[in-house]
Amino acid sequence: MTKTIDFYFDFISPYSYIAYQKIKKIKKKNDYKFNLKPILLGGLHNLGGITAPAFNNQKLKNMKNDCELISKKNDFNFKWNDKFPINSLYLMRGYLYVNEKLKVDFFNICFDEYWKNNLDISTEESVKKICEKCKLNHKDFLDGINNQTIKEKLKIFTNDAFEKDIFGAPTFVVNKKIFWGQDRLEYALDESKN
Repeated sequence: MTKTIDFYFDFISPYSYIAYQKIKKIKKKNDYKFNLKPILLGGLHNLGGITAPAFNNQKLKNMKNDCELISKKNDFNFKWNDKFPINSLYLMRGYLYVNEKLKVDFFNICFDEYWKNNLDISTEESVKKICEKCKLNHKDFLDGINNQTIKEKLKIFTNDAFEKDIFGAPTFVVNKKIFWGQDRLEYALDESKN
């Protein structure tokens, strides 16, 4: 039987990227299904009155070192992005806009471009590059992510996460239990066996 785990993420989150790398390895060996749940992390933090670590110099320095240590230990390709933090709004909407056949490619490319290839994914030129890699029409993509329905979808996903007491990314939800952080993935996997 396939085990299902909800994975709340934002492309801006380095720990979401690390979780994504772990998930790729797990999916090669096990029968787990991850439901990808895009959220706007900045919006979630605003709802909860949370100041993100990216805006505290001491936390930011530690987070950078921590991500590099975890990635090295797990043999992940990772490069701290020179433009961190950026606004991921357009790409988070983009994940909701692209059709189902392209979602996995879009998801992989966005994460890799930001956290492996050091691309500033907030610029229109970068968005165009991502569209080309995904075989998406750049103009259609920009029109699509500005569609009111897509805007509302991202708000709904983010508000839904907040209402479930989710406060950061990555977060995993299994059996209505919340597991926050890339280092809690194993606990979510254990819970999925119950």
